[in-house]
Amino acid sequence: MSVLIEKLRGIVGAANVLTDGDLTAWEQDWRKRSRGKALAVVRPGTTQQVADVVKACAAAGTSIVPQGGNTGLAVGSIPDGSGTQVLLSLQRMNAIRGIDAANLTVTVEAGCVLQVLQEAARDAGFLFPLSLAAEGSCTIGGNLATNAGGTQVVRYGNARDLCLGLEVVTPQGEIWEGTNGLRKDNTGYDLRDLIVGSEGTLGIITAATMKLYPLPAAQLTAWAAVPSLDHAVTLLGLAHKRLGAGLTGFEVMGRFALGLVAKHFPALRVPFIDEESVPYCVLLENSDNESEDHARARFEALLETAFEAGCVTDAVVAENLTQAHQLWHVRESIPLAQAEEGLNIKHDISIAVSRIPTFVAETDALLQREIPGVRLVNFGHLGDGNLHYNVQAPAGGDNGAFLREHEDRINALVYDEVEKFEGSFSAEHGVGSLKVEKLEKHKSPVALAMMRAIKRGLDPENILNPGRVIRNT
Repeated sequence: MSVLIEKLRGIVGAANVLTDGDLTAWEQDWRKRSRGKALAVVRPGTTQQVADVVKACAAAGTSIVPQGGNTGLAVGSIPDGSGTQVLLSLQRMNAIRGIDAANLTVTVEAGCVLQVLQEAARDAGFLFPLSLAAEGSCTIGGNLATNAGGTQVVRYGNARDLCLGLEVVTPQGEIWEGTNGLRKDNTGYDLRDLIVGSEGTLGIITAATMKLYPLPAAQLTAWAAVPSLDHAVTLLGLAHKRLGAGLTGFEVMGRFALGLVAKHFPALRVPFIDEESVPYCVLLENSDNESEDHARARFEALLETAFEAGCVTDAVVAENLTQAHQLWHVRESIPLAQAEEGLNIKHDISIAVSRIPTFVAETDALLQREIPGVRLVNFGHLGDGNLHYNVQAPAGGDNGAFLREHEDRINALVYDEVEKFEGSFSAEHGVGSLKVEKLEKHKSPVALAMMRAIKRGLDPENILNPGRVIRNT
């Protein structure tokens, strides 16, 4: 191993091969539930250096764990505990290589932080619409490797839908250059879509060409109280009909989830939290290419129709950007408030929008029957059918003991219900190492066989992120 370490130092420089000191930032997952041990943390600065590192590791039979901002939730980007894996951090490769205004694209290196890209696009007069809570630290390479979702999927799609091309280092250390930014390229298998969402198991993303959009002339946010999830779905249908492509965000939040925000962050104003008759709230965003007056008129017409239909009982429309940010901040504070409440069991699931109310009603009742007193933190991206259906221990209980005693059982109950409703147990967080067994249980044998064949074909030596997503058997 010392020979390999010296080779790696020769490739990226001794200062960029870390073997001693506090490596927590790379070895511990974001939720602080898992900690691994790396042989070394290697920080290349160019695509060629990535390729050379991969070749050196492959020659030594040493596996590699690629990592972006280390904000993942499925334990897919930290090393195992063996101390034999190289942790390959892409954070030094953070350049924005260029914006093609006529082509509405931007080419960016994998280590570029999402928020940096958003701001660069805005400064150039464009919108890069991928938006999620970790945008201040997550990276584009990680977003693509996990096919990240976020709050604007209802209009713009997941990270995969925003990607027009990739630069990738293969498990053999070769470089595939595919960042030409073409919207049409029907020349065989779509390697881009194969790599996106593969969580670093098939290739290492080093750069990408992403779509840009014109900045909207106006963007308005509303917060609406709805009497049930069924009414939230009805409101979503009305929003699609009235706003069309202008509907860029549609989030649902359960009363208990919002109550945690009010409890742990009392400085935040949570609309309608004092109204006991409001079980759910919806956060809507309307983007308009004409003017703020036009956007507000359409928004108000939608809400008027929703009031008349009985699917909204109260609503507020942000009067300015500051108020809009405050409303979104409440929504984005739910995971932090839940963490303040204590350890919890997280589920990132997707169900057809039309079936979500029945799923929630049945699963809520099932969990309360099986484990009395559990508290359900239900929120997420209703516009695209993705719920963060999380389970908190009974009030006053021992959170750690609750997880040890009930996590496996609760996961089984929830995921069996998801399968019953023909949904997915992982909507946007990926599989990582946390959900490998769940994939084997809930994915069809045919699909699993195809995945294994792809992994063996592209990475026969199992060099890249072994044990993640799928076992190489």
